[in-house]
Amino acid sequence: RILGPDKHNSDISGSRYPNISLSAPLPGIPKPVFASVDGHEQCETKITTLENGLKVASQNKFGQFCTVGILVNSGSRHETKYPSGIAHFLEKLAFSSTAQYGSKDEILLTLEKHGGICDCQTSRDTTMYAVSAEVKGLDTVVSLLSDAVLQPRLLDEEIEMTRMAVRFELEDLNMRPDPEPLLTEMIHAAAYRGNTVGLPRFCPVDNVEKIDKKLLHTYLRSYYCPERMVLAGVGIEHEQLVSCARKYLLDVKPVWGASTPTNVDLSVAQYTGGIVRVRDMSDVSLGPTPIPELTHIMIGLESCSFLEEDFIPFAVLNMMMGGGGSFSAGGPGKGMFTRLYLNVLNRHHWMYNATSYHHSYEDSGLLCIHASADPRQVREMVEIITREFIQMAGTAGEMELARAKTQLKSMLMMNLESRPVIFEDVGRQVLATGKRKLPHELCDLISNITASDIKRVTTKMLRSKPAVAALGDLTEMPSYEHIQAALSSKDGRLPRMYRLFR
Repeated sequence: RILGPDKHNSDISGSRYPNISLSAPLPGIPKPVFASVDGHEQCETKITTLENGLKVASQNKFGQFCTVGILVNSGSRHETKYPSGIAHFLEKLAFSSTAQYGSKDEILLTLEKHGGICDCQTSRDTTMYAVSAEVKGLDTVVSLLSDAVLQPRLLDEEIEMTRMAVRFELEDLNMRPDPEPLLTEMIHAAAYRGNTVGLPRFCPVDNVEKIDKKLLHTYLRSYYCPERMVLAGVGIEHEQLVSCARKYLLDVKPVWGASTPTNVDLSVAQYTGGIVRVRDMSDVSLGPTPIPELTHIMIGLESCSFLEEDFIPFAVLNMMMGGGGSFSAGGPGKGMFTRLYLNVLNRHHWMYNATSYHHSYEDSGLLCIHASADPRQVREMVEIITREFIQMAGTAGEMELARAKTQLKSMLMMNLESRPVIFEDVGRQVLATGKRKLPHELCDLISNITASDIKRVTTKMLRSKPAVAALGDLTEMPSYEHIQAALSSKDGRLPRMYRLFR
C-alpha cells in the first residue's frame, strides 16, 4: 500500500524502515549486477597475422550490422612500370562477375539477403573493397570478398563497359563546377612530378584503350598478394573473422596464378615542386545563369608522412588555417574563427573560396591552400595566400591553438562514431604500420601540441619549393619564380612589377 487514501503509510515511511535512504541499497534485496564493458576491451583493436602474411584486424562494436573489407596496398602510385589508370579500372571493375558469381546482380542479390551493400574505392596508395551487412551473414560476406578480390573474371564486355564509365568520368571531371578534384590531381602532379603520388589517379584518355585483361593480370600478380592485404572488420568477434579468413583466404590460388611480389615498385616519393597550369575553363559557364568565371589557384608546400611525429602538428596547423567558401552558413563548429576566414574571406569580399588541405602518405605529405576569385584579381589573391603561409611561422595565439586542437579532437571522435569510418581507420592503420593507434592516444598527442611545435614544422615546410596548380584565366597570374620569391621573403609579398603600359 503506497500512498493509499488513508494517511497511515507506515509500510514505507513508518516503523518498518525508519531511516530509509534512496541512495543506499535496500535491506534484504540482492545487489544488482549491471552489464558493463571494460573500457580497454571496448576500444582494443585485435590483430592476427595468418601463415601466408595476410593480416586480420577487427574492432568489436555492438550492433546487428558489421562492416568487413579487404584493403590492398595498391594504388595509382604503384603504376610506375605500367600505363597509368589501372587502379581506376580496378575500382570500376570491382564486384563484377567472379568464379562463384555470374554477374554483379548475383552479388547484389546475395548481399541483399543479409541486408548488405558493397563498395570499392581506390586512392593513391590503397584499394579498399568493403561490405556492410548483418553479422549473421559474415561467412557469406568473407567468401564473397575473397572471390571479388582474388577470382574476378574480367570479361571483355565488363572491360568495355568500364572503358565507357572511365571516359564519362573524365569528361565529368572537366565539366564539374567544383574544381577541387581536378586541382588536387594537378597539385600532386606539380609537387611530385612524374613519380609515385604524382602519377595520375584518374586514367588518362590515351590509356583507356591500352588497359586489357592481360595487363590487369600482370599488375594484380605483383600487388594483390596476401602480405600486402588486410582483412578488417568492425562489429564482429575477432575469432569468428579469423576462422572465416582461414577458410576463404588462406590457401586460395588467385585467378592470375602465383604472386610475384618481387616486381613491386618500392620507389619513395620524391618531392620536386613546380607548377601545372590549365587555361581553359570556357565550357563551364553554360546555361541561363552562368557560373561566375573564376580562376582557381592552389599553392602547396611539402609537409611530412603520416608515420612521422610531425604529422600531428601539421594536422593541428591545417585545422587552424581551416577556411571554406564565402557563402558557407555560419554556426558553432563551422570553423568561422579559423585564419582563412578571419584574415582572408572576412577581409576580402571578392574572394569566393579559401580552404586549407593536408594530404599525407607513408613517405611524404603536402599542405596546400586553395583559393578562387575573379580572374582580374589573381595577383592579389596569390599574394594573400603567400602572406598566410609566411604568417604560419609566427607564434600561434593561445586561444586559436586551443580552438584548433579542440576542433581536431572533436572531429576525430565524431567521425569515429560511424562504423564504416572505424573500418577504414582500422584497415589503413594496420596496412601501413601493422598496428593501430586508438582515438584516445591520438587525442593525447593532439593535446600535447604547443605553439613552438607549429612554428618548428612551418619553418621546415617553408624551406621546400612551392607546388602550384592554376586553373582558369591566367592572364594576371604571377610567375612561378615570383611565387617562390614571395614564399622566401619575410612578409610574403610578391616582387613589385613595373609596367610601362597598363
